[in-house]
Order: sequence, then structure tokens, then C-alpha cells
Amino acid sequence: MRWMQMSRSARPEQVMLNQRWSYRLIALTAGVLLSQAFAPLAIYPLAVVMPAVLFYLWLQLDRKEAAWLGFFFGMGLFGVGMSWVYVAIHVFGHTPPVVAAILTFLFAVYLSLFPALQGYVSARLLEHYRQRETFERWALLLILPMLWLLFEWIRGWFLTGMPWLHLGYSHIDSPLSGLAPVLGVYGVSAISVFSSGVLLLLWQQKNIRIKAASILIVIWGVAALLGQMNWTQEIDKPIRVSIVQGNVPQITKWDPAKIQLRLDTYERLTRANWDTDLIFWPENSISMFYHDLKHRYFRPLEKEAQENNVELIVGLPYMNLKTREYYSSLLSLGKTPGVYHKRHLVPFGEYVPLGFLIRGLVQFFDLPMSSFSAGEKDQQGLKAVGQLMAPSICYEDSFGEEVLDFLPQATLLINGSNNAWYGDSLAPHQHLQISRMRALETGRMLIRGTTNGISAIVDHRGEVVSRSPQFKEFVLKGEVQPRTGSTPYVRMGNWPVIMVMFLIGLFLAFDIRRQK
Repeated sequence: MRWMQMSRSARPEQVMLNQRWSYRLIALTAGVLLSQAFAPLAIYPLAVVMPAVLFYLWLQLDRKEAAWLGFFFGMGLFGVGMSWVYVAIHVFGHTPPVVAAILTFLFAVYLSLFPALQGYVSARLLEHYRQRETFERWALLLILPMLWLLFEWIRGWFLTGMPWLHLGYSHIDSPLSGLAPVLGVYGVSAISVFSSGVLLLLWQQKNIRIKAASILIVIWGVAALLGQMNWTQEIDKPIRVSIVQGNVPQITKWDPAKIQLRLDTYERLTRANWDTDLIFWPENSISMFYHDLKHRYFRPLEKEAQENNVELIVGLPYMNLKTREYYSSLLSLGKTPGVYHKRHLVPFGEYVPLGFLIRGLVQFFDLPMSSFSAGEKDQQGLKAVGQLMAPSICYEDSFGEEVLDFLPQATLLINGSNNAWYGDSLAPHQHLQISRMRALETGRMLIRGTTNGISAIVDHRGEVVSRSPQFKEFVLKGEVQPRTGSTPYVRMGNWPVIMVMFLIGLFLAFDIRRQK
């Protein structure tokens, strides 16, 4: 009898524990499903529904459990959506599978701390509004959307930033994409997550369903109408471009015996395409320093290009012979020679934070050429074929505010990437999605060259005009139209969205203080 009494007394705690883990499993699943809103599946309605699921759970929980739910949600989102980190560390970084898995897991844990802290802060703010009749409206229309945007923005710059899987990118093919030239990707994220709150209100409160549905129709309708506007104008004639995708195995990047294969491949594909205006090679298409190849390799190519009235932009490492610092660079070889040095480096791939402590611990941290220097912020872009181009190298183009440094003067965008690091994973598809957002935000066409795909030509509306197959030697040919003018986003950047976010925060702080 005594045992039965103890069992009964313990049952509510067990029920509560089971409920907590049920909620955590739901949050984890919602995070996994949200990862499918991004490329390659790109099921964008999930970007509205899955945050609404998380909001529903957060409304019911205390600070500690809200933080745990945010963490599990993040592990689902980043654990699946950024699983490609494992490929880079293990397959191409030659790190043992167990160590690579642990490092990938820790990376997902780090990123999951952002939604965890977001959940904690959300629950703390919601405590001040639970007694109000309009509690859910405050929570779903102001507090939760504002905090989502705040932590997404922080993740975009904290410790050099990781803006991958920002919610707005999933809407590149949705009606909300029309907001990108006005508010940028953060603005699209904000309206998406606000829609999540309205959707949950529509489901929970029958008395305001017509109002909630009307709000969604108006917001998405206005966004769709904005998507029909032309914010920029054509200038000069179209440029014929050939994007050389060498598809040379990544391992040859550091193998002295096989570097000649890379040189021969890009030279052969270039000489077969003199019937164009511009030929573009991607990031680190050649893995030797420019000064080592200048006279015996590039000068003959450059001379032949000039004879055919063709200009070259090539991606390779570049060393300052005075300082011995070296950069990941794009070089323009033609009528207006120039060089752009990558400004935003990849941690652990291109430079190793605290390298004096961790080099030697894991083979991935000891890759050749993993001590690049960052280029100066105030570079002038690249000039070719009579146009000023806004350059970016690899994941630099995931920082939209940095691309704006070259605008509105630049008439085209150009991005070179070495996607060979990520093999047959989600990364190349997600990266193309991000690159498309930059074209849409700026109202400029994009020339995007990669080592093994996906190379692409993207128009000023973010639509892919043509693209290369993956894992195939290929030359993508097409025309790009230079454009001039400024979208609202080019003129104002992220500041309007950031200011609105902070004004909402100040209003909530004042309102809470007034209650005390």
C-alpha cells in the first residue's frame, strides 16, 4: 500500500517530465522541417508554419523550458540544415569521422544557443503580459517576432557572423521576395515571422480570424505587388560572358604533382571560348600565387585575350611580396587591371582563431593556406568590359550589407566560390539561394562562378537565367545586362529594419516599466 501511495505521488512529476520531452521532440521536429524550407527542397510555407509551432510551445512555458525548446529547435534546424560542415571537415579536411562528427555537433550546438537564449528572453518578457486579456496578441504580433529578428541579426555578426539559414532566404521564390529590394533579407525574415504570429492567432482565436486573415492577405499581396516593380534601369549593351567551371578534384588543390592539371584545364577551356566579352574563373581555380605564374602562364593568356578583345577575371591566391601577407583574390586581367582581396574570411578554413593554441590538435586546422589575411574594407571593386563590378568571394555574399559597399556605382555583381569543399551536400544549393537574394536586393544581375557547380547567371529579380550541372567540367555561357540606379535597400541598407526592431524593444521596455 505504501509503495502504491509513493507511485501515485510521483506520477504527476513523471507526467510533467514526459510532457517536457514531448514538447522538446516537437521542437526538434519543427526545426528539422524548417531546414526543408531552404534549398534544395525550398518548401517556403514551412518558414511560416514551423516558427508558429515553436511560438505555440513558448507561450505555455517558463524560462528554463523555453530555453530548452529553443535549443532543440536549433539543433533540428542547424543539425540538418548545416550538416554539410561534416563533409568539409571529414572528406576534404581529412579529419577522422568521429572527430569530424563531434566538431559538426559542437558547431550545431553553438548555433542552437541563439534560439535557446531567444526562448529564455521571450519567456521572461511574456511574464509581464500574461495577466492581460490581449496577452497572445502582444506575444505573437510584437514580442516573439521582434526577438526572432533580434537574435537572427545578432547571429549575423557575432564572432564574425554566420547568417546562413536566415529565414528570409527561404522566401526567394515566395510572394514575400518582393520585399527584398525594399527591406533586404532581414525585412523578409521579419515579415515572415510576423506572419507566423498572425497565423497562430488565426488558428487560436475564432473572434479575430477575419482580421487575422485580412492582415495576411494584405501583407503578402503588397509584397507580391512590390515584386513587380523595376527599381533599376538597364545601361549600356549586354555583355557576353563565359563562366569556366573546371571541376578539378579538390585534392589537386594542394598536390604539386597535379597542380598542372588545374592549369591545363582552365587554359584549355578559356582558349575554346574567345568568342565572348568576359571569361570568369572561380575562387582559387588556380592554387598557386599569382606572382609565381604571372610571366609563364598568365601573360601569354592575357596577350591572347587582348588579341581577341576578351577580358579575364580569375580567382587565385595573391601575395603582397613586401609584407608576405597573402589573400584569396579575384584579379581582372585586361584593359583595366585590378585586384580584389577577400575581406570576410571563413574561420578555421581561411584563418584559425587562436591558431597558436589549436593548430596541431585536428588536421583540419592545419590545411595549407589557412592563414589568409583579410582585404581592406574600402576596396574599389573590379572593372572589366567597361563596367564596375561588385565582387564577393565564396560566403562573403551571405553578408548583404557588405555587398552594398560597392553600390550604387557597380552595375553588376560577381561572385567566385570554391564549392568543391562541400561535395554532394546541401551547401551549394543553399549558397545559390543566398546569392540570388543579393541580386534581388540590389537590382543587379549576378555572374556566379564555382569550381564544380552550381555556377549561374542570375537576373536582377533574383531569377536564375541559366545554371551549370554539378560535378561536371562545364563552361556556362550567356549574356548579362548592366544596370544602374538604387533599390531602397541599396540606399538605406538594414537600418530601417534594425531601427524598427529597437523601437519596438524600447516601447516594450517602457510599457513594462509603466506597469511596475
